[in-house]
Amino acid sequence: MFQRHYSANACLLPICSLYGVAVTTVEGIGSTKTRIHPVQERLAKCHGSQCGFCTPGMVMSIYTLLRNHPEPTSEQMIAALAGKYCHFLVCRCVPEKFLQVLCLKANGKCCLDQEDYLFDNEEKVSTSLFSADEFQPLDPTQELIFPPELMTMAENQPKTTLVFRGGRVTWISPVSLDELLDLKATYPKAPLVVGNTGVGPDMNFRGVFHPVLIAPARIPDLNVLKYTNDGLTLGAACSLSLVKDILTNAIAKFPEEKTRVFCAVLQQLRTLGGEQIRNVASFGGNIISRKSTSDLNPVLAASNCMLNLASRGQRRQIPMSDIFADGVGNNTITPEEILVSIHIPYSRKGEYVSAFRQAPRRENALPITNAGMRVLFEEGTDIIKDLSIFYGGAVSATVCAKETCWTLIGRHWNEQMLDEACRLVLKEVALPGSAGDENVDYKKTLMVSFFYRFFLEISQSLKTMDPCHYPGIPVEYGSVLQDFKTRMPQSMQIYQDVDPSQSSQDPVGRPVMHQSGIKHATGEAVYIDDLPSVDGELFLAPVTSSRAHAKIVSIDTSEALKGAGVFDVITAHDVPAANEFHFSHDPEIIFARNEVICVGQIVCAVVADSYVHAKQAAAKVKIEYEILEPVILTIEEAIKHNSFFEPKRKLEQGNVDEAFETVDNIIEGEICIGGQKHFYMETQSMLVVPKGEDKEMDLYVSTQHPAIIQEMVAASLGVPANRIMCHVKRVGGAFGGKILRTGLLASVAAVAANKTSRAVRLILSREDDMVITGGRHPFMAKYKVGFMNDGRITAVDAIYYVNGGCTPDESVLVAEVSLLKMDNAYKIPNLRCWAYVCKTNLPSNTAFRGFGFPQSGLVTETWITDVADKTCLSPEKIREINMYKKSEQTHFKQTLDPQNLTRCWNECMEKSAYYSRRTAIDEFNKQNYWKKRGIAIVPMKFPFGLGTPYLSQAAALVHIYTDGSVLLTHGGIEMGQGIHTKMIQVASRELNIPMSRIHFCETSTTTVPNAFASVASAGTDVNGMAVKDACQTLLKRLQPIIEKNPTGTWNDWIREAFKQSVNLSATGYFRGYNEYMDWEKGEGQPFTYFLFGAACSEVEINCLTGDHKNLRTDIVMDIGCSINPAVDIGQIEGAFVQGVGLYTMEELKYSSEGALYTRGPDQYKIPAVCDIPEQFSVSLLSPSQNPYAIYASKGIGEAGFFLGCSVFFALRDAVTGVRNERGLKKTFALNSPLTAEQIRANCADAFTGMSRDHASPSLFSPNPSYH
Repeated sequence: MFQRHYSANACLLPICSLYGVAVTTVEGIGSTKTRIHPVQERLAKCHGSQCGFCTPGMVMSIYTLLRNHPEPTSEQMIAALAGKYCHFLVCRCVPEKFLQVLCLKANGKCCLDQEDYLFDNEEKVSTSLFSADEFQPLDPTQELIFPPELMTMAENQPKTTLVFRGGRVTWISPVSLDELLDLKATYPKAPLVVGNTGVGPDMNFRGVFHPVLIAPARIPDLNVLKYTNDGLTLGAACSLSLVKDILTNAIAKFPEEKTRVFCAVLQQLRTLGGEQIRNVASFGGNIISRKSTSDLNPVLAASNCMLNLASRGQRRQIPMSDIFADGVGNNTITPEEILVSIHIPYSRKGEYVSAFRQAPRRENALPITNAGMRVLFEEGTDIIKDLSIFYGGAVSATVCAKETCWTLIGRHWNEQMLDEACRLVLKEVALPGSAGDENVDYKKTLMVSFFYRFFLEISQSLKTMDPCHYPGIPVEYGSVLQDFKTRMPQSMQIYQDVDPSQSSQDPVGRPVMHQSGIKHATGEAVYIDDLPSVDGELFLAPVTSSRAHAKIVSIDTSEALKGAGVFDVITAHDVPAANEFHFSHDPEIIFARNEVICVGQIVCAVVADSYVHAKQAAAKVKIEYEILEPVILTIEEAIKHNSFFEPKRKLEQGNVDEAFETVDNIIEGEICIGGQKHFYMETQSMLVVPKGEDKEMDLYVSTQHPAIIQEMVAASLGVPANRIMCHVKRVGGAFGGKILRTGLLASVAAVAANKTSRAVRLILSREDDMVITGGRHPFMAKYKVGFMNDGRITAVDAIYYVNGGCTPDESVLVAEVSLLKMDNAYKIPNLRCWAYVCKTNLPSNTAFRGFGFPQSGLVTETWITDVADKTCLSPEKIREINMYKKSEQTHFKQTLDPQNLTRCWNECMEKSAYYSRRTAIDEFNKQNYWKKRGIAIVPMKFPFGLGTPYLSQAAALVHIYTDGSVLLTHGGIEMGQGIHTKMIQVASRELNIPMSRIHFCETSTTTVPNAFASVASAGTDVNGMAVKDACQTLLKRLQPIIEKNPTGTWNDWIREAFKQSVNLSATGYFRGYNEYMDWEKGEGQPFTYFLFGAACSEVEINCLTGDHKNLRTDIVMDIGCSINPAVDIGQIEGAFVQGVGLYTMEELKYSSEGALYTRGPDQYKIPAVCDIPEQFSVSLLSPSQNPYAIYASKGIGEAGFFLGCSVFFALRDAVTGVRNERGLKKTFALNSPLTAEQIRANCADAFTGMSRDHASPSLFSPNPSYH
């Protein structure tokens, strides 16, 4: 019996669909209690895990791959990881070094073994973060077998109809087509569910309810595979993965002339979802849903595919194009009819088929616009006999440009036909603008650009058929016929080896595996929602405002309270004490009482016996509003209404006004930078457990700041903080988003627990999390820059407007940091900058990795590039001219030594081979018209500090037990940055014992009180000092015993110390850094030290679509002496890729009423595997002394983020090349994120002109020009 393994998303897979299936979870393939699987081991030891929340999914994807393909190809490996995304893990999990060890065979060889050719290893450095020699071999004979009982059942037990009845839903799984047709006649509104990828999200996230679900997957007629004389018939229940495999085999089996339809469909399948989706999603479901976002429907309809339909007593066949004939309301298929199978025809001689798509991300993303096109020529000619053009994504349903096609029949395939076709398409296919939709002009441009691409493809094919009669296309156009492909990334990590004299037991400076790495990979790492249920536990669902600014007239909870399992509804009236927190002039609010100030503000909450019941009841709460004016959403509106949080901040040095009078040139500009969602994998999560006496409560919270949670909850309940115990084991990602916002949510849960005297669990759905919480602050910057002809910048005057949202949160501090770090790496003698925090009716924006510097740094690099354009000097030349070069003062009068900045810049120049690649790129661009490459190198100065001494204080507690084991705790939070691992390394060095003897349990307010948040890259610095202090205290106590028995063992000394009543517990403390800033004087020492870095990135863009590919990135980073190079390099890589997301793809969209449209992974795209540079090198600058931090290290968590803008400026370089070639001399401005839409619009050509006005003059000259 043939067995196949499939990876699948547990959140979409109905339990009822698993009858007869063997399910293997990450815990099932291996655990620390039994034996870890080689895949789990490799993932952990190759440092493929950071926060660990999504690690089990990575493990199961690779495990499935290896079960099906023990010796996978690189293409199969990339496909297994395609679509995986995570703001933490995406980069570390994919480099080729990691993938190599995943496919190690039993003999230790790898299918990907190859000579390293990227980098010369001349220095005495290390390029390996792990040793493959210690891995256990992958032995397929030791894998789990398919359960014999299920095999026997499948072979012997007759198939019978399965019926499962729940409280609200009935699941029916028939075994014959006739039975299915009877069921459909009885329940015409019941959906057919195969993979649940359509119905599931509708029911889970959009409130759609179906009392009856019919599962037809076991019916043979719906799983047919049949080759006929004219094509291939596939059952409607076939999974997309199966269809992909079938088409791949067919293409290899049949001549090319017959498989052009197959090739076009297969091309769309490769990027449709990830493998987990394709493994369960059905071919027929994709078609029958008729969603405009289907990538398959346009090409299937254009290819004359036929649909085989059945209903009780009737069978019929219709062209697939019929179901799109009249738009969304088309009723070609009746409710009683079933799609049984799809017939895909062979292509004929003279027939050509192509498919196209453009999406916010190349893989696992719904299209902005897609298309399927087919042309059939009169035999031996270029005269069009038949033509089909279908578009999807652009409008509400797949649409056919049939008038255009009819008009063009009989025309020759030439430029005159192309010109007419583009105009006809734009006239026929109307694209009405809709709320939250992409720009209509861009969709129009894509429509004609796709047809032009089709024109080029067919012209080239005609040349191949008859080169004497058909000239084909110019050589420089050929590259655009190839789509960007995701290839095996090649990476290199370079760091300094530890001193040979260092003890082998001393782990500091070595690439030590993450303390929880194995548990991450086995699924044993516990997060909040993994905590066992508590007796009587209730689940909480928040009810949020649907208005941006309104008075609450009434709240009707009567229907909600009638809901099944509902226990209570919690409102502001249930808060025993503080409902507001005044950290500044404007309050942070738990429950809205009389007024709402943003969409997503919590008005009340439902508690029930299950999450489903709570969510259902929450939807029944009726809130009546009275709209208040004004509703302020944008920075421009805030400026208009003078709506700002105080104080406004300014920094100034030199005499800016006088300097402008003496410069050779002045430029002025403006840039807008969009916001960014934290998109941590673990959403806001907490479990609140009342202890039952003395008003005590245990809070288990996913937070960066347990002390603020304790403080806010205590204040809301009106109890002393000593009654609130906050516990944090680990956090599944945070990035700054789990501080004040988490405190408010924890207070909501605590108020509910207090009122009900029950434990309350609050786990936000992804959609609720994105709607309720804020994110990175959108910026608008205006600047005026004065400079000399030789490129020296002598004066800058700038204003930053920061969208703070509806409450202050940390927004003023973000604005301050943006001012302090605005100079980046440049010495500007005369500088003035203001920062205004706008008060708007959006959810309050908050801390986010980089804390204002990613925005202000991008502004600075933008005007640096503008100066380069104006002086006709290269951007890197302008950067070098204006860079800090000697020890001097910053604009806030703190002394800076830029020696390591210069070193990073020079090493990055050298390692990236910048100038030789610049020459190669210029040559590439000369030889390619529709594809261009760009390169940019960007320096970075990243100041480290929190600005105030008390914010950087830290404490630790270390216990030594009589068996010699050590328990360590401190105030830092593990959220993927490896802080606990580093703290164990510190304790190991200080106590001179192996790391294996030291254990970290949890961070808790019961052991370390008043700890500050783990923010600003300071966790290791400050907590490391505290741990070191505690360990040194203990060693000092042990010293007399050690001196008396120098040859004794650690255990001997500890037992003797206990006998002598020596205290084996010690606290450690660090007072904090001496940092300060006087904003009245505009000077101070707000930072303790500086990190430096440089990044060089190369990209390639497609000028027809705006799509791009990140080809190569080289990073050099100064981080002092790394405590753990594996962890630190992982932080740099992950931060860089997250920065690429901010600057190139993560786009937030709101309605005019303030509602967030991009509220889930369908609409909001963060980087995935396809966005990682194909070649990626991270080099740590050879160690330099940093006397201010633990072991001369530097805090690294945030610094690498800004370097992602090197991709932004590489894209700008490519666009500049396009515009120069096309004679577009007008100054252009690019905003962030630099999406494909912006790239395409700035690569202006006849197609973009047509899209704005399809009645413009002739597109082409009489002579073939193709551009």
